[in-house]
Amino acid sequence: MISIDPNQNSERDNYKLLIGGIVPRPIAFVTTIGENGVVNGAPFSYFNIVSSNPPLVSLSIQRKSGEKKDTARNILQKKEFVIHIVDESNVVKINETAANLPPTESEITRAGLTLVDSKVVMVPGIEEAKIRLECTLEHSMELGGTETPGCDLLIGRIVQFHIENELYYDGKINHEKLAAVSRLAGNYYAKIGEVFEIKRPD
Repeated sequence: MISIDPNQNSERDNYKLLIGGIVPRPIAFVTTIGENGVVNGAPFSYFNIVSSNPPLVSLSIQRKSGEKKDTARNILQKKEFVIHIVDESNVVKINETAANLPPTESEITRAGLTLVDSKVVMVPGIEEAKIRLECTLEHSMELGGTETPGCDLLIGRIVQFHIENELYYDGKINHEKLAAVSRLAGNYYAKIGEVFEIKRPD
C-alpha cells in the first residue's frame, strides 16, 4: 500500500486523490441571487447531509486564488439559496452551468433551464429538478490556508422540501425514479447502479 503525506503534496495532487478516492459524491445544483439581482446557478460535489433534526446540509465551496466564488458570496450576503438534486434527466444542462461566467451573466439562461418561484425563500429554483430544497444559511466557516482561506464551508437549514409527485410515497423517496447521478473524478459521472441490502445488527 502506498502512503502519502498530504503536506508533501501540491494542492492539485491532494485534489486528485480526494476526488478519485471519495466516490461517488452527490451533486448539489445551487441557485443564488447576486447583488445585481441576477440568478446564479452552479453545481458542487462537496455536498452532503449534516443532520435530520434540524434538517441541515453542508456545502463546501473552494475558492479560486483566494477569492470567494459567486455562489459563496451570494449565500453569505443574502443568507438564502436553493439546492437541487442532479439526476439523469438534467445532468447535461447542469454541466453547462459549470462554465466560468461573470456575475452579470446567468448560468440558468446559458443552460436553458427554467426558473420557478420558491415558497419560503426569495431565491428561485429550477423546474427541471425532481427534488429541490429551499435553504437558509445556518452557519459559515472559512477554512484552509494559513494566510488565505481555501474554501467556504456553509451549513444550510432546509426550510422547504419540493419533491416530484412520482417520487414520493408514504413519506419516502423512490431512488429508482429519482435516478440521481453522482460525481467521480475528471469528466466522469455515475448512475446509481446495482443496489443491495444489508440489515443492521440489533
